[in-house]
This record gives sequence, structure tokens and C-alpha cells, in this order.
Amino acid sequence: MKKSSLVSAPILVAGLGLLLAGCGNSNAAKKTDNSQNQPKVTAVGSTALQPLVEQAASDFQSANKGTNVSVQGGGSGTGLSQVATGAVTIGNSDIFAEQQPGIKASKLVDHKVAVVGMAPVVNKSAGVKNLSMAQLKGIFTGKYKNWKQVGGANQKITVVNRAQGSGTRATFEGAVLEGAKAVKSQEQDSNGTVQKIVSSTPGTISYLAFSYINKKLQPVSINNVKPEDSNVVNNKWKIWSYEHMYTLKGKSNKTADKFFKYMLSDDVQNGLVQKLGYISIHDMKVQKNAKNVVTDK
Repeated sequence: MKKSSLVSAPILVAGLGLLLAGCGNSNAAKKTDNSQNQPKVTAVGSTALQPLVEQAASDFQSANKGTNVSVQGGGSGTGLSQVATGAVTIGNSDIFAEQQPGIKASKLVDHKVAVVGMAPVVNKSAGVKNLSMAQLKGIFTGKYKNWKQVGGANQKITVVNRAQGSGTRATFEGAVLEGAKAVKSQEQDSNGTVQKIVSSTPGTISYLAFSYINKKLQPVSINNVKPEDSNVVNNKWKIWSYEHMYTLKGKSNKTADKFFKYMLSDDVQNGLVQKLGYISIHDMKVQKNAKNVVTDK
């Protein structure tokens, strides 16, 4: 009997240890599963907004282990159409949903996360740093075909436009062309591609979000107003738009909601937004509606 009791005691202790270990592993597995099962967020659309959302998503994921926020471009039209059908969680756009044909804005929720200024840019060989709004309109409607006609070099003007569905194009044409038809020209669907073409091709002109303007390009003032943040916030510079992140009503998730809160936090609005060349929502002294009517805040 004594021998039996001595054998059973270790077995009992070992069994208890395995049971506790099993419970610990079970809890660890549950914890891991909870982390891995957080809803994935996919954001698609505006290439003007893409650099900000990509960096914010990276920082957000680092601070919130287990979250998954995927960011892609494609243009504002693509972002709006995909979020409207529920294909993605977030549709990034430079324009209001009401401004995009075929989109039922009433079914979407608008999250404004920044403001972006946009400016005409030329290859430095054009010899132009300032244009009147009338001259700029004349270039993009085909009235002027040589830079010499607007005070620049004796060089052919080559227009690079943005693709249909581009929010940047809609914003630019709304402010500059005012309903006039743009000249037929090559079209590109991303800020990055336009940046490379204009910087490397003599005589070219296009337009870019402020965040894509670098030292290889010549930004153009309009009516002697420089394309600067300080002129956007009070609407002295007319070519600007909100950066929208749309979700489908009733289809957001906890990860997306938490990400939107992060996008409006001081870390992003007072740090990342300014660092990457955007303008904080909080700095604007004016506001704009979907009909492009600007009023004081």
C-alpha cells in the first residue's frame, strides 16, 4: 500500500501540471486568435492621399499589433465605386462622393482626414514661374501651344492630363477650366507617374498634389499667388480639396473605426500630415461643400 501511494503521488502531480499547461496553452491560443481575427481593412483610391494613408497605416499597425490595414491606389473614381459595392472597406477620394457620377452618396459615410493643395507644374525648360488663371485655362484648352505665347521659352507646350475618374483632375478642372473642355492629350492615372514625366520631358505641363512637388519640377504661381499651405487655408489659392475616406453605411468595422480616430489624432494631424505635405483639417479657415461653394468656418 505504501509503494502504491508513493507511485500515484508523482503521477497525480504530473497530470495536474499537464492540465495547467494545457489551460495555459489554450488561453494563449485564444489570445493569439483574437489578435489574428481582428477585421482586415482595405483602403483603395486616391493616389494623392495614398502616401499619407500608407504611412499612417504602417504606424497604426506598429502600435496595434495584429491589425491589418492594406492601402492601394487606383484613383478616386475607383475608390468610390469599390467602396459603394462593398468590395473594399475604405474608398479614398479627393472629391465628394456627390461629385462622382453613378455613386449614391447617401449610402456612404464621409471621413475627412486632410486637405490637399494642387498646383500646375512645368518642366524647368519652359521658363515660366507664374501664369494668370486665363493663361492657365488657355493652355489646358489648347488656345496656347508655345511657351513663348505666355512669356516663356520658344518651346512647344505638351499637356499631360490626368485620367478620367481622377479626383485630382476633377478638382483642377473645376477650379481652372470652369466647364470648358480640356485639350486632347496624353493621360496618366497617378501623381507619381506625372511627376516623373514632367521632370524629365522638356515643354511639359501638368498638375500635382503639393505632396508630390519636388526640386526637379517648377511649380507655377497663379495671378502671383504662390501654391503654399498658407494660401490654401484661407482660399487665396483656389485649387484644393478635402481628402476623404469613405465607408459604406453599416459596413465599417472596429479596426476601421479605430483607424479613423487615429487619422484625426494629434500625432497624425500635427505631425504626419504636415511632414508629408498635406494640410491639417484643423488649420482650415474656410470650408467647401460638394457644390464647390467656399464659406468661412
